[in-house]
Amino acid sequence: MMTHKEKNNLALQQTQRVVFYTIIINITNTILKLIVGIMFSSMALIADGLHSLSDLVTDMAVIIGARIGAKKTDKDHPYGHGWAETFATLFISVLLALAGVYMIERSIESIALRNVSHIGIPVFVVALISIATKEFAFLITKRVAVKYSSSMLYANAWHHRSDALSSVAVAVGAVASMFGFDYGDQAAATVVGIMIIIVAVKIFADAFGQFTARAVDTKTNEQITKIIASQSQIRQWHKLRTRTVGRELFMDLHILVDPQLSITDAHNISEMLENELHQQIAQPVNITVHIEPDEDRPA
Repeated sequence: MMTHKEKNNLALQQTQRVVFYTIIINITNTILKLIVGIMFSSMALIADGLHSLSDLVTDMAVIIGARIGAKKTDKDHPYGHGWAETFATLFISVLLALAGVYMIERSIESIALRNVSHIGIPVFVVALISIATKEFAFLITKRVAVKYSSSMLYANAWHHRSDALSSVAVAVGAVASMFGFDYGDQAAATVVGIMIIIVAVKIFADAFGQFTARAVDTKTNEQITKIIASQSQIRQWHKLRTRTVGRELFMDLHILVDPQLSITDAHNISEMLENELHQQIAQPVNITVHIEPDEDRPA
């Protein structure tokens, strides 16, 4: 069974590894899009290249947030530094929303100015490369985010997907241009921009909820209650309270046990419960258990 510290260290290693891969993807895409966009006068591809460049900023935010969040507790932060990951999530969600707004604004402005660009196959090919690589970045980042319950990585995964979706708009625009539809790029970009803003708002709301000490989601709460119920020596339990700080789950609980048990035996029951929570829940768990005698039942 992994300890709390081992979980944090492994999560940090996996986070840094996946971000390293995505940084390489983002640098490659940025250079490729800007060069081809300038060569073929594709405003859509140039804007998409700048979008890829913004992903590098969020990658840096993830690394900083993960490293601060993994720091040990200290006198001033007895509950750890998970807030850093929450701040990073909020930062990424805001950038994500701004990217969506920018795409919509640029599309509407382009239509209003009647900017018609006849772009061709090279732009379409670069867009396909971007879609494939950024969707790959989304998948590997989301996998680690889900595994370690990281809202920060989940937000960054969607930032990668937003880049893939903006490249879809570029590809649609390129194809539309080849078939004589002048504003296919702008129409697709507007739809994608709206989708990105919706995702950004959801991510922001979920992250902001951590500052209000909101309880864990329904699925995690059900998992916790099942683990508690599986402990046969716990006769009853109540006053379960949960909250999330960054990746870490904090909870406290009152359990009722046989009043004839020794302090050592009662403590062992509490420790077994903690071990089960650590083993079955992916994110680091910090639990405080209050033990009470079950006086209402005969020993």
